[in-house]
Amino acid sequence: MYTIAFAELCERFSYYGSAVLYTNFVNRPLPPGSTTGAPADPNGSIIPGALGMGPKAAQGINLFNQFFAYLMPLFGAWLADAKLGRYKTIHIAIVVSTIAHVILVAAAAPGVLTSGNKGGFGAFIIGLLLLCTGTGLFKANISPLLAEQNRDTRMRVEVQNGERVLIDPSITNSRVFLWFYFAINIGATVGQVCMVFVEKYHSFWLAFFLPTVLFLLCPLVLALNKKHYHLTPPTGSVLQKFLQMFGFAKKRSTGAFSVNWEAAKPSNVPVAERPGWMTYDDAWVDEVKRGLMACKVFLFLPIFFLAYNQMTGNLTTQAGTMELHGAPNDVIQNLNPLSIIIMVPIMDKVVYPGLRKMGIAFTPLKRMAVGFQFATASMVAACVMQYFIYEKSPCGWNANTCAEEGEVAPINVWAQSLPYVLVGIAEIFTNVSSYEYAFAKAPENMKSLVMSVNLFMSAISAALGQAFTPISGDPYLVWNYAAVSGISFIGGIAFWLLLPHLDSQEDKLNMLQKTEFLGTVQPNARPRARGGCRDQGLIAHCFTVVV
Repeated sequence: MYTIAFAELCERFSYYGSAVLYTNFVNRPLPPGSTTGAPADPNGSIIPGALGMGPKAAQGINLFNQFFAYLMPLFGAWLADAKLGRYKTIHIAIVVSTIAHVILVAAAAPGVLTSGNKGGFGAFIIGLLLLCTGTGLFKANISPLLAEQNRDTRMRVEVQNGERVLIDPSITNSRVFLWFYFAINIGATVGQVCMVFVEKYHSFWLAFFLPTVLFLLCPLVLALNKKHYHLTPPTGSVLQKFLQMFGFAKKRSTGAFSVNWEAAKPSNVPVAERPGWMTYDDAWVDEVKRGLMACKVFLFLPIFFLAYNQMTGNLTTQAGTMELHGAPNDVIQNLNPLSIIIMVPIMDKVVYPGLRKMGIAFTPLKRMAVGFQFATASMVAACVMQYFIYEKSPCGWNANTCAEEGEVAPINVWAQSLPYVLVGIAEIFTNVSSYEYAFAKAPENMKSLVMSVNLFMSAISAALGQAFTPISGDPYLVWNYAAVSGISFIGGIAFWLLLPHLDSQEDKLNMLQKTEFLGTVQPNARPRARGGCRDQGLIAHCFTVVV
C-alpha cells in the first residue's frame, strides 16, 4: 500500500508542480529583458510571467484545467472497470502525462516565449489538455487500487489476548484515505514550493521539466511491486446492465421520483418472465442502490469546490498585490497542503480516536458537513483581506494595475495565510471523507466509476466557477469572495438538512450482503490476495476498536 501511495505522491508532485505555474505563466507578461520568464532581479517586485494575458484569462485557464482534469476520470473508470483493469489503465495514464510534460517544457522554451504569444499559448494548451487526460485516467483508479488492498470488508468481533475486539473496516478505510491524502499533499507541497522558486530564479522551462523527472518514478515503483498487489480483473461494462435494471425498476414504480428496487431483484421476478439480461443477484441491486445514494451525496460537492478553486487563481493573483519580501507570489498557496500535512496526524491520532472514545460517531457525512463551514470561513477571510488590499493599495480598487508596475498594498503577504489553512482543514473533513464514502458505498464492479463520479464534481464546480470569471478581477474581487462564502454556507446547511437519513443508516449500508455478480465477463474465481491485511503496514491491529 505504501508503494501505491508513493506513486500518487510522485504524480501529485508532477501535476501540482506544473499547475502552480499556470497563473503567472498566463497572467503576467515576460519581465523586461527576460527570455525565460524569470525576472532579471529575482529579489525585486517584478513577478515571473510569459504570455501576459491578464488575471481573468489566468483564472479561466485554471478553471478549465480543473474541469477537464476531473471530467476525464469518467472515461478512465469505464476503461478500467470494463476493459483493462486499474493497473493497466494507470500505466496508460502515465504515458499520456509524460508526453504532456514534454510539451509543456517545449511551450516554455526561450525561443518559443520570445516569438510571440500564439506559439507558446498553443503548445501550452495542448500540453494542458494531455496532462488533464492523463491525470483523469490516473486519479480514477489509483485510490480504488489502494483501497482494494484491504481485503477486510465485513465488521466482526475477535478475541485477542482475552479481550473482545471489534474489527471495523470503515475505520480502516478512513485511515487509509486519510494517510493517502497525506501523501498527496506531501507531493503537492514539495512540487509547488520547489517549482515556484525555479520559476522565479531560473526559468519556466526548467520548472516544467523537473516534475517530469520525478513522475518517471511512478511506472518503475508500480512495476517492481506488481506481484504484491491484489488486482481486480476487468469484468466488462456493467453500465448497460445497470441502465436496463434501473429502467425495469422505474417502470414498476408508483411515484414520479421513486424507484421500486425490489421489483428489479431476480428473486421477485418469475423465471418465465425474467429478461435475458437479468443475470445478476439480489445483492447487486442493493449495492447499486447504495452506490446511487452515494452519488446523491456527491451532488453537493461542486459547492464546496467553488471555495477550493479560489486558491489556484484568484488568491495567487491577490498575493501579487501584497508585499512579498522576496517570496514568490505563488508560494503562499503551499500553506494549504502544509496545513493538511500537519493536521492529518492530529486528526488520525487525537481527534477521531478521542471522539470514538467519547461515543461520538463522527461519520463521513458529519465530517463533510463540518468541512463546508470551514470552507465558508476561508472565503470570509479572503473577502476581508481583499477589502483591506483595495483600501491600502496606491491604485485603490484597481490594485492589480499597480502590481504590474511593482506598486503593491503595504500588507505582508503572509497575512494571507488564514484562507489557505482553513481550506486545508476543510479538505480533510470533506474531500477525504468523500473518497472514503465513494469506495465504501460502490458495488465491487463499479468502484472506479463511482469514484470518478465523485471526482467529476470538481469538473462541475470548475464549470460553475466560469460564471464568476467576470468578477475575478478589479474592482469586483470582494464581491467574488463574498458570493462564494455565502453559497458555501448555504450549501453546507442544505447538505446536512437533506441527508440525515443516510447518516443514520451508515452501518447498515456498510454491512449489506456482498454480491456474487462481477460483471458481463465473470472470472471463475476471484484472485487470492497475496498476503493478508495483517501483513500490511497500514492495515494492522492499530485499526481495531476495543469494546
